Amino acid sequence: MGKFMLSFILGIALGDWLSVFSAAAFNHHRRATTCDFSNTFALSVEEQNLNQQLPNYGLFGPTLIQKAGFVPQVDQISNNFCGTDSFDKAKQSVREAGKLLFQFAVGRAQNDNTGGEVDRYDDRPLYWARLTLTKAIKQWKSGFEMSDDARKELVTTFDLASRGLDSVSFPTGNSARRVMVAGFDPFQLNADIRTANPSGAIALQLSGKTFNTSDGPIVVHAVVLPVLYGENGFDDGVVEAAFGPALQDAERRPHGIVTISQGLPEQFDIERWAGGWRGGFPDNNNVQSTGLVPPAAGWPQPNINFIETTLPYQQMQDAATGPFKVRYNTEFCEWPKGSPTTEPCIRHDSGVPASDSIPAEGGGGDYLSNESMYRANRLRVGLELTNLRGGHLHVPVLGFPDGNAPSDQKFEKKRLDIISQALQLVEAVGKP
Repeated sequence: MGKFMLSFILGIALGDWLSVFSAAAFNHHRRATTCDFSNTFALSVEEQNLNQQLPNYGLFGPTLIQKAGFVPQVDQISNNFCGTDSFDKAKQSVREAGKLLFQFAVGRAQNDNTGGEVDRYDDRPLYWARLTLTKAIKQWKSGFEMSDDARKELVTTFDLASRGLDSVSFPTGNSARRVMVAGFDPFQLNADIRTANPSGAIALQLSGKTFNTSDGPIVVHAVVLPVLYGENGFDDGVVEAAFGPALQDAERRPHGIVTISQGLPEQFDIERWAGGWRGGFPDNNNVQSTGLVPPAAGWPQPNINFIETTLPYQQMQDAATGPFKVRYNTEFCEWPKGSPTTEPCIRHDSGVPASDSIPAEGGGGDYLSNESMYRANRLRVGLELTNLRGGHLHVPVLGFPDGNAPSDQKFEKKRLDIISQALQLVEAVGKP
């Protein structure tokens, strides 16, 4: 394990380290820099989880990063921003670092050449590497004056770039069909620190991918969303920041947008409805939020209770061959106008919500997966792109390796089966 990784994760103040690993993802090797850290800046629950142990494995996140071959990237990134002497230079450094970390994760996922011990389809190394570095940015003792707000800006800049938001670049014109997708970070880590999210793994496989079809090429770009309401999460407009620039670019606008998350066991669900309500289930920082989905500043936000998918669901069902059923889910739940939202909602297996009802649940429930579809497609409607394909895909539950193992063959095979079938479904979205 690199000296930065080892000493920083253990919370030891870091002086000069003996060497900094060079990395193929970076253009050149820089001389190691003295980098000091303070433990006084508050960490998120997610960042505190870096100290969680797995029996017979050690600190789960840091060990996984090491075994996946991410240590050179983490060490090099920390070395680069520690060497800056102004806020502007630090901001540019962390933006470049976030983008390079995401691109390294994509390259490893699609064509593993790191020599690491972790299955290349595993989404978790990127998640834990990102948290290691947001923790480092928060606790870095810079050589220049920096306010708490400025430090938060550095964290946000790095976080968004490391999720792929700075890596979306579609071709122009009619040379190819274009699809943009979003997966999610692991969630519910309080229950099991080994949690993975197949939707994040799907995003890493799809970022920058081209499907060469008989109808022409389909170019896909992907981002990975946080499972957070608050800071750097949904309330800060991360979904709109992800999809908005692409939807506004008339020359490069995607023909379809798909949010993807983990849903029910042993089946895919193409959701018909997204509801504009969040039900209060805790996020990855144990924050709860209940009520109507808030607006996102700076983006058109039409007042819509339910939004219907425009994905070609029949075409998707016909295209996807694999071990899992693909269902078009038409369920939703609503409260009649004037009803108290503390009462049970009225559940429907099919049909259309009342125009004046209060949304309780889309087909996928009332958590952030439903909200990702709602936000992305509220933006699509607000930009008057009503004919553009948009919706949500729930993928099968991945589950866990046996016992306390960090991974095993059964776990890895199921993830690959989910990814393979999901790629067929996304390809179908892009076809005419």
